[in-house]
Amino acid sequence: MLIGYARVSTDDQHLDGQRSVLRAAGCQLIYEEKISGAKRKRPELTRLLEHLREGDIVVVSRLDRLARSTQDLLELVDIFQHTSVGLRSLAEPWADTTSPSGKMVLTIFAGIAEFERALISERTSAGRHAAKMKGVRFGRPMKLSVEQVALGRRLISEGRSVRDTARILNCHHATLYRALNNVVGLPDEELDTVQIVFDTNR
Repeated sequence: MLIGYARVSTDDQHLDGQRSVLRAAGCQLIYEEKISGAKRKRPELTRLLEHLREGDIVVVSRLDRLARSTQDLLELVDIFQHTSVGLRSLAEPWADTTSPSGKMVLTIFAGIAEFERALISERTSAGRHAAKMKGVRFGRPMKLSVEQVALGRRLISEGRSVRDTARILNCHHATLYRALNNVVGLPDEELDTVQIVFDTNR
């Protein structure tokens, strides 16, 4: 069955044009709604997805009536493929998953989208690393101030155990240990000393 989907963004827009071309294309059933495509939850689209059966073909006048981004489109195509449902856009002949060329184009789109996600993830990781190198800390705020950590380092370097130092700073020894290890710019040799002192005074 050819099932049409028509959408406009506002109540003052009309669906007549989309309805006409979908009927002319042979759609036996058309789901229509007036709602922004930016909204992920669209009642009529949900009804359409629930109605689909194996072998059906979803037809739209243009792809932007169905999805507002490449990612949204690919997610819907994935749903269609899992239920053996096709997708056809009347304005974009290349977007027809019932044809080999259409499947190939959408596969390329999926590859590009995956590549873009990988680039974003890589840039984010690089940004976090650069920020850490500059002293920016991520995650929960430290329970100890920089001054308290500095005092803790000094007391430990003078021979006090981590547990005794933690009692002086009124915190758990594990909290102090984490703070000492998270101090940005702590020289490796000092960090090694703190590790050894902590291990021998647990």
